[in-house]
Amino acid sequence: MRTREQVRAERVRDEAGRQQVIAVLRETYQREKHWVSDPESQFPASDLERADISWFVSRVRGRPVGTVRLFYDPPIAAYAAYGFKVIDPAVNVEDFINRPGLAEIGRFAVLAGKRNQIMIAAALMRAATVEAVERGTTHLLTDVFEDDPHSPYGFHTRVLGFHPVATHDIGELNSKSRRITLLLDISAAYKRLRARNHWFYRFLTSEMPVTLHERLAA
Repeated sequence: MRTREQVRAERVRDEAGRQQVIAVLRETYQREKHWVSDPESQFPASDLERADISWFVSRVRGRPVGTVRLFYDPPIAAYAAYGFKVIDPAVNVEDFINRPGLAEIGRFAVLAGKRNQIMIAAALMRAATVEAVERGTTHLLTDVFEDDPHSPYGFHTRVLGFHPVATHDIGELNSKSRRITLLLDISAAYKRLRARNHWFYRFLTSEMPVTLHERLAA
């Protein structure tokens, strides 16, 4: 598929990349969704120096078309303050808040005209997942808006294997929509996708070192 060959995603390491992410957020989070008033505030220049935050940008023919952010060791207690309503009886809120190896993946955005190209989202998730596993992350946490017509809920749950665990009504972004909190056990997802020989498993592992295969398969 030519689209797959054209899409690249990588971690942002300089001001030029930061400006590309801000351009994507300006088109999506500010002008389209009205979730933020200042897209630059979402990715301050200081994030480039932080060890606990990684931003990624995807490009098609060199043009930025999507972004996502990883936040390692996020302040999960703040999530609890949002008023979690647990929807999975198997999840204990205290265990959830204190879970080691947890990273938040968010600020996921793809330009409106490119949302029909699933490989843009796939490339972002591959880049973020590989780095997360390299850094010892075992679980990914994210929020999606219940009434967002462009929500990645379907991609996250059907393709990647995220599991809905809770809801809450408020958060950082300017939206009155209920948030659905999703949790992904990376190793379990890897094994499930491998057993099915799923296309995302083949895509994910095409750029994954052997050491990470061994870690996830253990």
